[in-house]
Amino acid sequence: MASTIAIPKRIPLLLVADNVLLPGSSMRIPVKSLKNMNMVKSRLMGRNTLSSTVIGVIPKDLNQHHEEEDLATMHSMGTAAVVVQITGTNWPRPAYTLLVTGICRFRVETLLQENPYPVAMVTQLDKLPGEESDDLISSELSALAENFREQAAKLVDMLDTSIPVVARLKKLLASLPSEHLPDICSTMVKASYAEKLQVLDAVDLTQRFKKALPLLMRQIEGLKLLKKARSDGKLEIVTRKEAGRPVNMPKVFRSLERTSDDEAEEREEDVDEIVDMEQRIKTAGLPPHAHKAATKEVRRLKKMPQHMPEHAMIRNYLDLMLELPWNKSSKDSIDITQARKDLDYDHYGLKKLKKRILEYLAVRQMKTTQLKGPILCFVGPPGVGKTSIGRSIATTLGREFHRIALGGVCDQSDIRGHRRTYIGSMPGRIIQGLKTAGTNNPVFLLDEIDKMSTSLHGDPASALLEVLDPEQNHNFVDHYLNVSFDLSQVLFIATANTMATIPPALLDRMELLTVPGYTVEEKVHIAQRHLMVKQLDQHGLTTQQMVLPEDTLRLLITKYTREAGVRTLERQVAAICRAVAVKVLESRSRRKQEAVEGSSEGKEDGVSKEEVFNTSDKHDEAALMHPPEMPIVIDEAAVEDILGPPMYEPEMGQRLSQPGVAVGLAVTPMGGEILFVEATRMSGSGKLTLTGQLGDVMKESANLARSWLRANATKIFGHSLKEELDTTDIHIHFPAGAVGKDGPSAGVTVITVLVSLFSDVCVRSDTAMTGEITLRGLVLPVGGIKEKVLAAHRAGLTRVILPARNEKDLHEIPTNIKKELSIILASRMEDVLNAAFDQGLPALSPPPSDAASKL
Repeated sequence: MASTIAIPKRIPLLLVADNVLLPGSSMRIPVKSLKNMNMVKSRLMGRNTLSSTVIGVIPKDLNQHHEEEDLATMHSMGTAAVVVQITGTNWPRPAYTLLVTGICRFRVETLLQENPYPVAMVTQLDKLPGEESDDLISSELSALAENFREQAAKLVDMLDTSIPVVARLKKLLASLPSEHLPDICSTMVKASYAEKLQVLDAVDLTQRFKKALPLLMRQIEGLKLLKKARSDGKLEIVTRKEAGRPVNMPKVFRSLERTSDDEAEEREEDVDEIVDMEQRIKTAGLPPHAHKAATKEVRRLKKMPQHMPEHAMIRNYLDLMLELPWNKSSKDSIDITQARKDLDYDHYGLKKLKKRILEYLAVRQMKTTQLKGPILCFVGPPGVGKTSIGRSIATTLGREFHRIALGGVCDQSDIRGHRRTYIGSMPGRIIQGLKTAGTNNPVFLLDEIDKMSTSLHGDPASALLEVLDPEQNHNFVDHYLNVSFDLSQVLFIATANTMATIPPALLDRMELLTVPGYTVEEKVHIAQRHLMVKQLDQHGLTTQQMVLPEDTLRLLITKYTREAGVRTLERQVAAICRAVAVKVLESRSRRKQEAVEGSSEGKEDGVSKEEVFNTSDKHDEAALMHPPEMPIVIDEAAVEDILGPPMYEPEMGQRLSQPGVAVGLAVTPMGGEILFVEATRMSGSGKLTLTGQLGDVMKESANLARSWLRANATKIFGHSLKEELDTTDIHIHFPAGAVGKDGPSAGVTVITVLVSLFSDVCVRSDTAMTGEITLRGLVLPVGGIKEKVLAAHRAGLTRVILPARNEKDLHEIPTNIKKELSIILASRMEDVLNAAFDQGLPALSPPPSDAASKL
């Protein structure tokens, strides 16, 4: 070995926390810490010959109690070792075990690097195996070596020499050089961590023999007592600790076969664990059906050998059964008055949601017996607080809160779990959530329930039908658990952006509560009470350093955001906070510089150093020359300087300045939106073209509008449009072609656009409309009235035309919005046209000429 291996001056270090490697012995070392993992990947993985790779194995200092990763725990001495083998896997995460053989001691002189793994300059202290060593001159050392060899031979003779490995060991000890005896035997016998560390530190051979000899003698005496106890029949089973076998066996012992004592020891450990499992089942208070299933599995476990894979599966199953909160529940702490205050403090607006929550809390307080938890579904655009209000409900009730993200889930096993016949099976998210919550009545938030999809692995939405049915979920059966669990006390809250993608059967099981979005006034209050406080704290600012007036907030809401929620508004406020943080630090730096240099220093002929060296950026130079006064007040100019020009400007007058354009209203998963509808005509054969990524319902509305116009042209224009429509191609376009659009709500808008096109009269630029039409001209009600009205208000419109049968929905609209808007209710299409044009129904005096109809 000495001819092929040399100890370099610089070697990488492997930190070991629970064992000591001595020269001449072998040890398996699991790689756990980050630094050790980095060393294995960088220095060992990918090498063709591991035997030429020398690393330093460093034990933890006995007097240190830090983590293994901490280099302060490193001992001053270690063992240079050769890596013999690497075992492990890279999936699902890297996990390696090294088999190393020690060759000599070394002392750490200088730590050259700490990251990504430690490398040290070392000094070799021993001769390498195979090198000629000095003769044993001292008579004391010769006597110690001879005595030690005799005791080692005596120890081997006490073992069963019929085992081939023991016979080879006896032959090896007879030919082993004396200087290697202490290290080999210290690894062979039972010794504590401190005792092995003392043998490692004994560089002098005489001291090494004196440290190792008591360990050898103690092992011999222990074997004598063990043999005597067995002969007297007082001891039947010997544990590994009593026999003195170390956990990490040396190289000369690692091929020893398992003895009958080891097998008996494992059998006894297995029996003890099963007895403990039975006792836990008796005291766990399981329901009768669960107790019966657990007892049956324990009986199977008794009959099953420990090495079988199913043994571990049954153990995991029983552990889950005992960890589930079958009878453990949290007591509701309900104060209806305080709950109202807490909800109002945490969330501004959302009156409908808070009213329903307070009703549930009141019933909980009135009814002392168990009450089935309702299934609430909050439907609304992103950023309106659906998820956060679920957490507030749990806090108000004093219950545990658990969130289950369903976005992208396409496997029903995520809900119901896997059957235990599959490898790697596990319970579903419902049972796992109960285990995590630790109670059988938590608040479960099923987030993004509309984002689930189907695949070849089943439909998770259908799997939720049993979970979200108050009449069935008291007997919910998870495929992994295979026994029923009562979910009736769980308060389920689901969130969704749209109801369109939720299956009707699942919608039927939930109580829908719409969250349409916030008005400008509500957004101002939310920004002042919540967003500003949060962002100032996250950016390390105070109200003494930055002030965002209400007028500036309104500017941000109207010209820099156009959303139903407040997420974009929060991002804009965060951008302003970042810019203010830069100005604050620049001001501090300027004041420190002036304090050190003085106001007169740094000036040469009336020009400051900043003016000489910072000429590349005049704006930053001005900021340093004239630091802002505190607090920094953000006005309209500051907002434009930080965020750029406004993103949204009034466009109604420009877009509706020509005939054939009108504004409709629609509801999307992002909230209410305004919808421009444009139409043009050209000579042709009466063809109707529709563009803008329209759904089937909207295409039908366009065809319906064209037919209604043909049938009612005489009443509107005073003459028939039959010939003109037969010789004119019409193109109707819905801008924002990348966005899908569908639904019947644009029917009245399309008719208004066509009437404007053929009458050559512009639609009022301050008016938006929504409603479904029939062939007879009736205006039918539509949904999402509050979302649509709020969208019109955000866009700066002042008039909204709604179906008369939607009058019942106007009570949901805030009073201040209704004061600022003029709402016209229409029952027939003629009412819509009278309100959409300045002069009512556009009547043409003479019929257009043949030449004009061919344009």
